[in-house]
Amino acid sequence: MNKRPKGMVIAIDGPAGVGKSSVGRTIASRLGYSFLNTGQMYRALAWKAIKEGTDVSDESEIARMAGRIKWNFKKISGPAIKISVDGNVLDKELSDEEVGKVSSAVAKMPQVRKFMCSMQRRIGGCGGIVMEGRDIGSNVFPDAEVKIYLDASARARAKRRKMQLLKSGLGADYSRILEFITARDKQDTLRRHNPLVRTKDSFYIDTTKLSKKEVIAKIFRILRNINVKVRNNSARKAAF
Repeated sequence: MNKRPKGMVIAIDGPAGVGKSSVGRTIASRLGYSFLNTGQMYRALAWKAIKEGTDVSDESEIARMAGRIKWNFKKISGPAIKISVDGNVLDKELSDEEVGKVSSAVAKMPQVRKFMCSMQRRIGGCGGIVMEGRDIGSNVFPDAEVKIYLDASARARAKRRKMQLLKSGLGADYSRILEFITARDKQDTLRRHNPLVRTKDSFYIDTTKLSKKEVIAKIFRILRNINVKVRNNSARKAAF
């Protein structure tokens, strides 16, 4: 894998709804790094499949389509890398409910994950990036200088999601949200190819009872001690 002279790769993994994006974006901003939410790559592919009427159950066709697409990744404002598909810069389209359902299906496809992994490695190859997802530290960048695993109880994540929806003026059914999160956890951890796992060399942070500010503070304490911490490959848990 390429050397990274311009900065570190900070991998943030964890289950759905644990706050990886909001935390990762803030960390990247303060470090002057780029930020990539890899889940949006799968959503972008799902959006394209829906737009073209592609059979989303056909793994070979979805993988071929992913290879045909003209992908572009760039920062427009702030640290977040925006995704462009065949000239279309995607934003709100990625939050569509149907796109979310299809992306969950295509993300399980081994051929698709292999293709996405290759792109993610190219994007982060020079370092200076915070990348979040499900398999960043375990598969995409197993040699990442810093690996963070964020976790929280399913109930806590469902409550947070409900509050987010209510603040956005949208309806929110706690029971349905909890059911979705529980099902997604099962899918991500039991997936045969590149499942969600906590690696032995990752720093584990349980955010169940923590605010976003507290989580970020813990991560920066880890970063300040990185010269010592990264040399130890045993299981690591942030002790604060």
